[in-house]
Amino acid sequence: MVDVGAKAFTHRVAVASGCIQMLPDTLALVQAGTAKKGDVLGIARIAGIQGAKRTSDLIPLCHPLALTRVAVEFEIPAGAKVPTIVCKATAETVGQTGVEMEALTAVQVALLTIYDMCKAADRGMIITDVKLLEKQGGKSGHWVVEN
Repeated sequence: MVDVGAKAFTHRVAVASGCIQMLPDTLALVQAGTAKKGDVLGIARIAGIQGAKRTSDLIPLCHPLALTRVAVEFEIPAGAKVPTIVCKATAETVGQTGVEMEALTAVQVALLTIYDMCKAADRGMIITDVKLLEKQGGKSGHWVVEN
């Protein structure tokens, strides 16, 4: 692992997002809450939070962090060409290293959970566009993705 012992403790925030595309009937199941495994988005939200908390167990050489906040949100864009659910995750800590990996892991685990919960109806779902949107804190300051 990288030695972060000499780094200052600062408030650090990272925001990541990603999408899962699916058939219209699959999205209808999610929206109606009638998927066989239950409340897809509610369970995916909890899974994403758990994923953020377990990032150092999943990614070699990641520092275990004391997260102060993890939020996972979903949006279903109206009028999208392909039915899509967008996941956005925010991770925060006060520490010596950033939380980008935690935010990205939260998104991936949440989207994988949606896939798992809906795969009986639609095995052709596509997880796409997972990326870091923003990070704040530390020596490198504030960074925002360019559109």
